[in-house]
Amino acid sequence: MARKNSRTLWMEKLLRGDASGPVREAVPMGARTPYAGHVLGIDPSLRGTGLAVVALGGAEGPVLCASRTLRLRPALSMPECLGEIYKAVADYIEEWPVRHVALEQTIYVQNFQTAQILGAARGAAIAAAAVLRKPVFEYPPLRVKQAVVGFGRAGKEQVGGMIRQLLRLPEALPLDESDAAAVALCHAYTWRG
Repeated sequence: MARKNSRTLWMEKLLRGDASGPVREAVPMGARTPYAGHVLGIDPSLRGTGLAVVALGGAEGPVLCASRTLRLRPALSMPECLGEIYKAVADYIEEWPVRHVALEQTIYVQNFQTAQILGAARGAAIAAAAVLRKPVFEYPPLRVKQAVVGFGRAGKEQVGGMIRQLLRLPEALPLDESDAAAVALCHAYTWRG
C-alpha cells in the first residue's frame, strides 16, 4: 500500500467530516472564486493621493470606472490635507458601489518626518473606509508590481504602461492614478474569497 502525504490525509479527514462539522466537498488546490465587484485603489500621499475605482467580474475584464489625483496646495496645513483625503475617499465610496478598498503599504523611508506624513495620509484614507464600513486591504509595493507587471522591481512607467494595457485605456493614466489602479488590480488578482 502506498504511503499518503499529510495533505492527502488532511483532505480525507475533511471529506469524512468529524465532530466539528458535516462532510465537505473537495476544493481543488489553488482553486478560487474570481473577484467580482468594485475595488477602490488608493496610492496615499499628503499632497498627491491617487484614487482609482476598478470594476471586475464582467465578461469584458477589468474596467476603470473613475480615477483622479487629489492635488493639494502647499498652503494647506497638514490637518486640512488629511481632511481633504478623507473627503475624497468617502466621496468615491459613496459614489461607486465599492466592495473593498485596497492601499499600498508604506515603503521604507529613511526620513522619520516623511514616514509620519505618509502614515497620516494613509490613516485618513483608511479612516474614511472604516467609517463607511468597507473592508481595507494593504499590499506591499513589490507585491503590487509583481501582480500587475510580473516583476517586483518594475518602474512607475512600466506599471503605468501595463495598467493602460490591462484596462484598455487610450492613453496612460497619471502616475499616482495608475499606482492606485495597480493596487486595485493587485487586490482583485490575489484576493481569496
